[in-house]
Amino acid sequence: MIDTQTIRIEATENSRISELDENNIPFGKLYSDHMFTADYIDGEWQDLKITPYQNISISPANTTLHYAITVFEGLKAYRNPEGEVIIFRPQANAKRLNVSGERMCIPELPEELFMEALTELIKLDSSWVPSKPGTALYIRPFIFGTDEYIGIRPSDNFRFMIITCPVGAYYTQPVNVKIETEFSRAFEGGTGFAKAGGNYGASLYPAKLAQEKGFHQLIWTDSKTHEYIEESGTMNVMFIVGDTLLTAPTSGTILDGITRNSVLTIARDWGMKVEERRISVKEIIEAAKDGSLKEVFGVGTAATIAPIGKIGFQDEVYELSDPAEREFSIKILKELNDIRTGAVEDKYGWTYKV
Repeated sequence: MIDTQTIRIEATENSRISELDENNIPFGKLYSDHMFTADYIDGEWQDLKITPYQNISISPANTTLHYAITVFEGLKAYRNPEGEVIIFRPQANAKRLNVSGERMCIPELPEELFMEALTELIKLDSSWVPSKPGTALYIRPFIFGTDEYIGIRPSDNFRFMIITCPVGAYYTQPVNVKIETEFSRAFEGGTGFAKAGGNYGASLYPAKLAQEKGFHQLIWTDSKTHEYIEESGTMNVMFIVGDTLLTAPTSGTILDGITRNSVLTIARDWGMKVEERRISVKEIIEAAKDGSLKEVFGVGTAATIAPIGKIGFQDEVYELSDPAEREFSIKILKELNDIRTGAVEDKYGWTYKV
């Protein structure tokens, strides 16, 4: 384990906790008092510290500004009925961060460093973890190259940071999505499986065009034929057709979502028929037309379970069932919330108490 004595802590003298209103928490707008940083220099992670949340200074020639050498994660902390702080599946995020990092030529971050940094930071800012139902403390770990160099090569030096912010719901209403058949998010051999910053930057323009037509998000399709469903812009996507839960298999173009894995694990334990396979756009549209498409929803850390209200494809918009009447979506959301907040026994070993 990383010796926590090596983490230097500089606590703020001016907490902003009074700015937190649990009845009105905008997503990603209010940040907690402290942040963690560590630098990778001369082949090792060093200078581990927690400081007051503040701006950072980087060179105009910073390699990440020019070549997007950066990866990130997202996870949440909650309060259990006893008021203790628990984090949902942080070890899975630590592992995935390194999977993404390898693809972007970023050195391995020891999982014990990730966990110790996370633990110490959340302990210090525990008052920022809200307790109101539907709220959480969102945690954003990320790594970026720090070389001062204009040239296309891997960075030699890096910074690992963790910042946090209290959040409410990411989506406050059912999500309307458009099936994208012109632009592509990812392709085999690319970085689609990684949580790399460039993936998201490249997706913004097609998403903006969809938003101008009244959609909140896209459902991406495969880059070769645009005939098969992949994922949505902020989440994996799932369908219930008949009595079967369907989702696309993770691959080189689809993120291995932690919420996705959690939902599939629980659904199988409940005895539900689950299929991870290629899903054609044609199949989903036909199911929407004949009424066998019972539920469509996104799954992700930020979105949690996000019911999809409408699907746009070509020039048609298909209205889906009332989210208030969707049995599985409601049930799985409650189960996940109960596990994450300690309201029920965590038989999977997913929660980590700070």
